Amino acid sequence: IATMLESRLQTQQRSSRNGRETSLSSSGFGMKLEAVTPFLGKYRPFVGRCCQTCTPKSWESLFHRSIMDLGFCSVILVKEENTRFRGWLVRRLCYFLWSLEQHIPSFQDTSQKIVESTGVQKILLGKTPGGAGEGQVSDLVKKEVQRILGHIQASPRPFLLRNFAAALTPFPSCISNPSPLFYLFLQFAKTGLSPEQGLPLVLLSTHKSLLDGLLLPFVLLSQGLGVLRVAWDPHACSPALRALLRKLGGLFMPPEANLSLDSSEGVLARTVTYAVMEQLLISGQPLLIFLEESPGVQGPRLSALGQAWLGLVVQAVQGGIVPDAMLVPVAITYDLVPDAPHEIYHASVPLGLWTGALAVLRSLRSCWGCSPRVCVRVHLAQPFSLQEYTINARSCWGSRQTLEQLLQPIVLGQCTAVPDTEKEQEWTPVTGPLLALREEDQLLVRRLSRHILNASVASSAVMSTAIMATLLLFKHQKRLLGEFSWLTEETLLRGFDVGFSGQLRCLVQHTLILLRAHVALLRVHQGDLLVVPRPGPGITHLARLSAELLPAFLSEAVGACAVRALLAGRVPPEGPWELQGVELLSQNELYRQILLLLHLLPQDLLLLQPCQSSYCYCQEVLDRLIQCGLLVAEETPGSRPACDTGRQRLSAKLLWKPSGDFTDSDSDDFEEAEGRYFRLSQQSRCPDFFLFLCRLLSPLLKAFAQAASFLHQGQLPDTESGYTEQLFQFLQATAQEEGIFECVDPNLAISAIWTFRDLGVLQQTPSPAGPRLHLSPTFASRDNQDKLEQFIRQFICS
Repeated sequence: IATMLESRLQTQQRSSRNGRETSLSSSGFGMKLEAVTPFLGKYRPFVGRCCQTCTPKSWESLFHRSIMDLGFCSVILVKEENTRFRGWLVRRLCYFLWSLEQHIPSFQDTSQKIVESTGVQKILLGKTPGGAGEGQVSDLVKKEVQRILGHIQASPRPFLLRNFAAALTPFPSCISNPSPLFYLFLQFAKTGLSPEQGLPLVLLSTHKSLLDGLLLPFVLLSQGLGVLRVAWDPHACSPALRALLRKLGGLFMPPEANLSLDSSEGVLARTVTYAVMEQLLISGQPLLIFLEESPGVQGPRLSALGQAWLGLVVQAVQGGIVPDAMLVPVAITYDLVPDAPHEIYHASVPLGLWTGALAVLRSLRSCWGCSPRVCVRVHLAQPFSLQEYTINARSCWGSRQTLEQLLQPIVLGQCTAVPDTEKEQEWTPVTGPLLALREEDQLLVRRLSRHILNASVASSAVMSTAIMATLLLFKHQKRLLGEFSWLTEETLLRGFDVGFSGQLRCLVQHTLILLRAHVALLRVHQGDLLVVPRPGPGITHLARLSAELLPAFLSEAVGACAVRALLAGRVPPEGPWELQGVELLSQNELYRQILLLLHLLPQDLLLLQPCQSSYCYCQEVLDRLIQCGLLVAEETPGSRPACDTGRQRLSAKLLWKPSGDFTDSDSDDFEEAEGRYFRLSQQSRCPDFFLFLCRLLSPLLKAFAQAASFLHQGQLPDTESGYTEQLFQFLQATAQEEGIFECVDPNLAISAIWTFRDLGVLQQTPSPAGPRLHLSPTFASRDNQDKLEQFIRQFICS
């Protein structure tokens, strides 16, 4: 803690010095150069370690001791060390010649092995009746198997793979910074993913752009990981593009796989798909699965298709097809997603072959012109054993309750105690391949996917555009250079890496160029420049960019909003900070408010690890508030010091859920938490920092509050899509009146509706036209609607 405080003090001194010495002025970017160092001390923040609770052996064994010395790999910077060619060939043709030498395994007999697999043979024998027509019926079934197999995959063409790899390798330089910054963080790919382990490699990635599925395979091929098989979304691609992607190693889930469990076509499709997965894992080919939904899809964050493919991997490992599989979380982040027509990001419009080619050509044309170039960063986190996770994760499962059981009585004022259980909230629909698994395995796949996505998000680099968007929305625009440096170091201090480095003024200038469509530069007195967001869609876009920074400050933001709710009924929100600092905040009250906010916020936002209980997270939030200096322990004379961690017996009065290595017999005594109090710190920087943390969650919370106020105006019953459109139009109208454009997001409207459905505010009933939403009898009264809105607004800092 002393080191953190010392680093924070140095950060404050540098930030204040930046504020005095640097500003955007008409004299240009002066001769005084000040660099942003993307690390604290000797090493940059290390990210990507696997969970020590669920996979302790992987955490220890799959970690290279000299990992800090590996650094970054620029995949577009090919030197003599990468190939055996020298001279001008290094600059022109070395990668193309090198790609011709790479061994690409033959896939000629794969189809025959799939047809001869045990599962497919059982289907063939079961569908073949005895008698004279046996051979004819068998041929028909075999043709159906070949048709489904042709929909899933095709034999990759080595010629196409080599040519696409050679053609796409220079492409990142066209979408990168002026210096090659397409960094691939291959620290674990070079150590923990050694080929001699002989285990299949499954990469599970975030999904930020439609280019991810094209760039990642050829980037990893250039690093010697072999031909990467990519599980694509068939609805996102046209038939012509699907045919090309299959020849490049793409996989597509057949539509029959989502049919009911008793459908013979569905059983056959799922069996063939499982057989494809068996052969893929046996051959040792690496597989890439996107755990996030495609860009532009309005709905849950976790991909149902990604969970289905992951379920097949889990099923194959548990069935003994392969002894184990190495799972690798992958994080990919962009300064700005490369330009593409808006309609190709819409879920209902598949990406065509020519449309995708035109998008690539448009990006190439922009890089040849004066358009700004963006940076993309790929990070491969530490791999872990699927077998080890399966064994250890089941011990962390406990009882769970719905959001209606947890929060509705508290919202209506019927009780005050928070139940001692976890929240059960699952928005991702379950597809046919996942439904075919046992219920226990379905739960394993859902929690594993959330665990991996949490690791991927924690490994994602924070880009300069996210920092700039956060500053413009939630901090004052004065001293922009100093605030940029301050927020960068605060991000690094919390263990999150950044995807940029260089001179501070150049970074800010380049970032403003990238965001020039969404910000305005106003010249004020003495030649200074004032940077302000453009109202309307500009603010909405900046809010989406700023959401990428939220994971770094999420714990503090939750804690700040909980403190705000605790003070809401005691002091006026507009009151001075000194008046709010007088109030004593008990630890039990803080725990309660943090728990209420955790239950209210969607799981897709929090992405809490399934092995971590909410009560452990409450303690983590409280610790973060103390470490960052917002809360100060209030110790009464004769009481036990707050820093004393002496071991005593566990109190039955306090709602505490033991987890991990703690049990009732050896847990710390939290009985004295009832007498432990805190105050808000009176340091001069605390009011601004507290307001900044509260504002990070304000777009979501304000959207929820406006959704609550819209309940008496909405036209119900209506379909889910119809009511979502009603709410979105209401958010737009409210934004025009109040200027709160960061809430105008269809995904926020959907999150509000789904949260209210889980809370019991809205109920869903079947109808011939599809499920319809209507107000529940409990919230049909205006009084209960006002209670709901008041409950949400207590966490919002105006």
